[in-house]
Amino acid sequence: MNQEPKKGEIIIYQTPDKKVKIDVSLQNETVWLTQEQIAMLFGSERSVITKHIRNIFKGGELKEKSNVQKMHIPNSDKPVKFYNLDTIISVGYRVNSKRATQFRIWATHKLKNYLVKGFAIDEKRLLETENKFKELQVAVDFLRQKSKHELLSGQEKEILNLLGDYSKTLSLLEQYDKEEVALYKQGRGKFVLDHAIAKKVINEVKKELTFKEEAGDLFGTDSQNKLPGILGNILQTFDKKELYPSIEEKAAHLLYFVIKDHPFIDGNKRIASFLFVYFLDKNKYLYRETGEKKINDNGLAALALLIAISDPKEKDKLIKIVTNLLK
Repeated sequence: MNQEPKKGEIIIYQTPDKKVKIDVSLQNETVWLTQEQIAMLFGSERSVITKHIRNIFKGGELKEKSNVQKMHIPNSDKPVKFYNLDTIISVGYRVNSKRATQFRIWATHKLKNYLVKGFAIDEKRLLETENKFKELQVAVDFLRQKSKHELLSGQEKEILNLLGDYSKTLSLLEQYDKEEVALYKQGRGKFVLDHAIAKKVINEVKKELTFKEEAGDLFGTDSQNKLPGILGNILQTFDKKELYPSIEEKAAHLLYFVIKDHPFIDGNKRIASFLFVYFLDKNKYLYRETGEKKINDNGLAALALLIAISDPKEKDKLIKIVTNLLK
């Protein structure tokens, strides 16, 4: 057996001398053989195998109900009895033959080893789910603490909504099944936000806000020409691989860097939000299948404030929150 067996598939057992080759059915984390196959396996008469099986069940060593299963096989009108690994091994200990010994060794080291490995995989997945739950707890504590900040007064409802959306995206059972990582990064996009495009967007936004008397002359004015560096950071690579390959990561870092690095004299939070939305829209990643925005305008305003008042040490938490909200 060269590969790890999967539930429901047929695996091949072959004796070391290659004289016997048997299709073994794997169901419910055990193998199943007919009496005829067991007889062939151990090089014994079928009548002898029948006698051993009868004595195993009669003596109470194993229960017939849980160790026997009827299955349909090709060219047979009636279902045939199959016996599981425990029964096969019990018979093997009663049959005094070289083949029986060879099979016991194979069953112990191969099939039981598979079950142990299966448990190890489940244990790993459970640990990952536990980590996801801890991540959710951290996000809850983080948002609860920030909601008390004076600059976020009146934003409690939006923060509560952000928390609700965030917790839904984690979907712990789904995370368990799919073994997803903490940092959500699935989307891939072709649109690149360069400095020329960004300046054009900012100028259009400034015109509109100035017309509404919601922006002054200093809105969008460069401070030490920081914007090119920020946009470059989002696209940076290491060893020819992007540090932020997904749309979620790029968008989250764009929002964070423009707010925290203050590339403009005035309007950093609003410009960051507009560029964030523009980047997602151009990559066709702004809306859910229902047609609603993944992060609505009020939620985005609260998120921008959260980033603005956050400590630089809290960057990773905020990035994870944003990427999961964009899921």
